[in-house]
Amino acid sequence: MSRPLFGRKPNNMSDTEDQNQPAGERLIYDLNAAPAPSSGSGNNLVGNLLVAQSGGPTAVINASVAGVIQEAGKHLDNIEEIYGGLNGIYGILHENLIDLNEEKARSIEELKHTPGAALGTCRYKIQFQKNPEQAAKDMDRLFEVFEAHNIRYFFYAGGNDSQDTNNKVHLEAQKRGYELRCIGVPKTIDNDLPHTDHTPGYGSVVKYNATTVMEIACDASSMATDDGACFIIEVMGRAAGWIAAGTVLAKEGKEDNAPHIILLPEIHLNEEAFLAKVKETTDRLGYCLVVVGEGVKDAEGHEIGADKTRLDSFGHPVLSGAAETLAEVVHGKLNLKTRTVKLGYAQRCAAHYASQTDIDEAVACGDAAVKAAVEGKSGFMVTLERASKKPYEFTTGLHTLGDIALVERTIPDDWISEDGWLPNQQFIDYVAPLIEGEANVPTDNGLPHFAQLNKVPVDKKLPPRD
Repeated sequence: MSRPLFGRKPNNMSDTEDQNQPAGERLIYDLNAAPAPSSGSGNNLVGNLLVAQSGGPTAVINASVAGVIQEAGKHLDNIEEIYGGLNGIYGILHENLIDLNEEKARSIEELKHTPGAALGTCRYKIQFQKNPEQAAKDMDRLFEVFEAHNIRYFFYAGGNDSQDTNNKVHLEAQKRGYELRCIGVPKTIDNDLPHTDHTPGYGSVVKYNATTVMEIACDASSMATDDGACFIIEVMGRAAGWIAAGTVLAKEGKEDNAPHIILLPEIHLNEEAFLAKVKETTDRLGYCLVVVGEGVKDAEGHEIGADKTRLDSFGHPVLSGAAETLAEVVHGKLNLKTRTVKLGYAQRCAAHYASQTDIDEAVACGDAAVKAAVEGKSGFMVTLERASKKPYEFTTGLHTLGDIALVERTIPDDWISEDGWLPNQQFIDYVAPLIEGEANVPTDNGLPHFAQLNKVPVDKKLPPRD
């Protein structure tokens, strides 16, 4: 059965949309990728591709999807249709698939600077231990969908829990004898996936947060008075402090520049020492700017911002305000004026100031995932590897999903200063290259122009899910 090739010029596309392109040729390729032969790897698995997203979005998660789609269009002998799963594994269970062959090549390219999750995301987890009966039903349904639509290539973009799901799907396919290539595409601003130098999304959140710290510091220092003030900025990062630590770049190597204190979840808070540091800094500079990771813990190891009366979809207590808790301590015990800023969702969706390095790496991960699957690999996640430090260069690799699922990587102890208030030069050397380059985001009437997918649904072939 023939299909329209992804990237061919649609009949309704104006001539200005594909200028300088020979008739009949695909419009979009990753400029950094060498064309891959559609055959010759010895792989004879033919079927359809399904890509989906899971967990919290990043500024570049859609760039990875673009990488998957664009590379898939080069392997016509193996990949017949390119589908997207709406809202991750949850949507796939409901057979909510869209035909990505129906999207304009221009829209796929625009995904590289579009925030959020263009395919929709979810936090649905197949509960193998807590609810094995439902998990078995979910797996049966999932493979019914795969078989009904001849899905032979499955790519899941996500973090720790998502890679666990992907690994379970890979193992289930082996158990059932169903030929399926499962490759994980790394995604998390938390930068806590093991066996990879860093994760797509991290460079962009650091770039945005460090810039925001610099801007708030300019404002705060200009209003410094003899009374002094403390400004506390809360950023994401529950178990690992990679995001908070990244704001050290705002100091630009100058001791008096903000942030003056960075509180990491890896180091239990010594309240007395913290208050002494705030007072010393405020007495000297007129203000103190603190960055706190949302998961910072007290001396007993309890998250100071956790609301244990509310749990998220994975059973974790909802983090409701580490900054507010610290502000009450500072104001109550030092009688200092305090202000809090919670960067919240803004830090993970700031595509307007994304790192171009981050975008390039996200695309490369999607690209590498498809190449690995077409070569016959399954049960792996794509990794980023630092090929050179100066100048910074990266390459991609693969690591088994079983070693990655549900494992969190924290900041090494020797990357933190002896007093524990700031990351040291080793960390700075690690993170600095990841924020390089500015994205060229197109605008309409002074505002960024983001991709809008048509989301043409794939006809359902199964009864509705129970």
